[in-house]
Amino acid sequence: MEFELEPAIENIKKYGGEYVAIQMPDGLRHRAVEIARRIEKETQAKVLIWAGTCFGACDIPVCLKDLNVKFLIHIGHESMNY
Repeated sequence: MEFELEPAIENIKKYGGEYVAIQMPDGLRHRAVEIARRIEKETQAKVLIWAGTCFGACDIPVCLKDLNVKFLIHIGHESMNY
């Protein structure tokens, strides 16, 4: 499975942010470190992997704002058309 990370990476570069978080369902978490390393390699951000529950894109961990996280990248099984 390929992840479309380019838009997220471009936004991180454009708007900055010291910390970025990624969130994904349990079935995809085995790819979390790989994704985090790619984002860190291509940006200046440090990536936090959210390991809490994830019941979809509406399940946003609001506590990340207390950790100075500027971007939350939600990765799911299906693409989101918005």
